[in-house]
Amino acid sequence: MYTNKNLHKVRVWDLPTRFFHWALVACVIGLAITGTLGGNAMVWHFRFGYTVLALLLFRIVWGFVGGRWSRFGAFIYAPQSVINYLKGRGKPEHGVGHSPIGAGSVFAMLGFLIAQVGTGLLSDDEIAFAGPLTRFVSNATVSLTTNYHKNIGKWVLLALVVLHIAAIIYYLSRKHKLVSAMLHGDKELVVPAPPSRDDTVSRVAAVLILAVCGGVAYWVSTLEAAPGF
Repeated sequence: MYTNKNLHKVRVWDLPTRFFHWALVACVIGLAITGTLGGNAMVWHFRFGYTVLALLLFRIVWGFVGGRWSRFGAFIYAPQSVINYLKGRGKPEHGVGHSPIGAGSVFAMLGFLIAQVGTGLLSDDEIAFAGPLTRFVSNATVSLTTNYHKNIGKWVLLALVVLHIAAIIYYLSRKHKLVSAMLHGDKELVVPAPPSRDDTVSRVAAVLILAVCGGVAYWVSTLEAAPGF
């Protein structure tokens, strides 16, 4: 049995990654509430949507230049690695950042969030609110994207969120502190691992990247802004 003396504390999640994670959680909750309420709440639905767009753009960039364990290259696994992990033959590094199963969950969540935001930009409720990109596509495309956004995408994301929460509960039962690691950034590992860079320079770079991504999201919103934005 391992004790704290046998464990190595490693900075796995840098501050920008943690900020992205919790900001995204808050925005997704906001989107779910405002989308359900409808009416005047749709003004905030759009605002949350543009914020998620900025966050997703940031995460894509950060996936290439961020901390070691936040980079996509750190959790892209070959099919055989996934099979071995499922058979209980995982490697020590699978317990540092995202495991093969966790990586699949992350990519699925990012992919469907991108699809949801993208279709939101092309959706029209035919009452008072339309996405800023609807004027650039045909009515048939707007109809398809609106249907996906309202009747398909949101339920897929809900299912992914439920699976994500279930996975967290499962790992907590096995003494894996996933939530606390995403709060303070550190994990206690049996095998030592290189830490993610999380210094002032990287954090300032993250702020600049986020500012640019926020500017892009704002520009998209001005192409034909929804009422009240």
